[in-house]
Amino acid sequence: MSQSKGVVVLAYSGGLDTSCILVWLKEQGYDVIAYLANIGQEENFEEARKKALSLGAKKIYIEDLRQEFVEEFIWPAVQANAIYEDRYLLGTSLARPCIARKQIQIAQKEGAEYVSHGATGKGNDQVRFELTYYALCPQIKVIAPWRLPEFYSCFCGRSDLMRYAKKHGIPIPVTPSNPWSMDANLMHISYEAGILENPKKKYTHRRVPKSVWTTIQLKNQAPPGLYTKTTDPAAAPDTPDILEIEFKKGVPVKVMQVSEGTTRQSALELFLYLNEIASKHGVGRIDIVENRFIGMKSRGIYETPAGTILYHAHLDIEALTMDREVRRVKQGLALKFSELVYNGFWCSPECAYVRHCIAQSQDSVDGIVRVSVFKGQAYVLSRESHQSLYNEELVSMDIHGDYEPLDATGFININSLRLKEYHRLQGKVGSARR
Repeated sequence: MSQSKGVVVLAYSGGLDTSCILVWLKEQGYDVIAYLANIGQEENFEEARKKALSLGAKKIYIEDLRQEFVEEFIWPAVQANAIYEDRYLLGTSLARPCIARKQIQIAQKEGAEYVSHGATGKGNDQVRFELTYYALCPQIKVIAPWRLPEFYSCFCGRSDLMRYAKKHGIPIPVTPSNPWSMDANLMHISYEAGILENPKKKYTHRRVPKSVWTTIQLKNQAPPGLYTKTTDPAAAPDTPDILEIEFKKGVPVKVMQVSEGTTRQSALELFLYLNEIASKHGVGRIDIVENRFIGMKSRGIYETPAGTILYHAHLDIEALTMDREVRRVKQGLALKFSELVYNGFWCSPECAYVRHCIAQSQDSVDGIVRVSVFKGQAYVLSRESHQSLYNEELVSMDIHGDYEPLDATGFININSLRLKEYHRLQGKVGSARR
């Protein structure tokens, strides 16, 4: 019997790729410990456990990370109003450091010298996983099969993986796979690759079932049946759900369904309920082209139901309670935070610093926002807060309040000085040119 090369903790999903990687790592001489994170995806975890052990995993860890995912990763993003390139709410980006952190903890507990993942060599996830690994455990060694020539030269595509699975007795789905890649967690689900790689043209991918292909030819948008987390807004209920969302220090602490009077308060329960309501009304769909950190553009389709509601509600309560100049500084921090998270730097010192600053900016962000969830949109209806900086008498068009309109004349004159000087200079330059 050959000597083991060491113990590797594999981030395992139970799907085709990581199942093949598990067997391949064993063939290379490693003892494999499988690790499956429950971050809210639909999964038969007991079946995944049995499968990993049947494929030769020395041990398997199945960790329920949903609570910490919400409280330690999603809530800071809500406080930040984090959004990448103005549209993407960072569902996958936030999940990766949560998963990787636990993977390192398991590796340290088991005395494993290696960790491994199934992320591709062209995507962002390889960066997010590995920067987290190295930040938390600098001496760890990473095996990234999709970047190893001895692996990717043997597996050029899904068909090669299928053949390998059949040869090694790896159970594979009996139903045809969708012609795109999906990744789900509590916050969102993403769709990319396959027929989605062309952002405009009609899809004619030869692997698409004929019935689907015929439908796809008629449209350039995402294929019918792609969305799994949200209802088609056109088919959503004709009556909105009215919610009141309470924030304390920028964190959601309670949601009430107004017509029923029912409430949800724990972080996980609250987030799951918002997902349920938003999904019913088709809230949270986007189809975008984004810039990956490694330098290429990619087309992604996302569903982020609860995250979309919270983004709009938090923006609103923040506008009511936060000083204008503090908010302006905080908006810059939010942009930086979003880029750091997207690019995989959650565990960097600069991201820790930005998170700290953002959290401090939320000290006065308390209050309740009333939201109507209806036909693909979350509409803010009203807001209230004991920390409100809104002075109704001061802003009223009917009462002067503690404000002297005459003062605005000097304010305008001072602010117009530079404009007058600029245009005076432009006039001189124009005359000289003539």
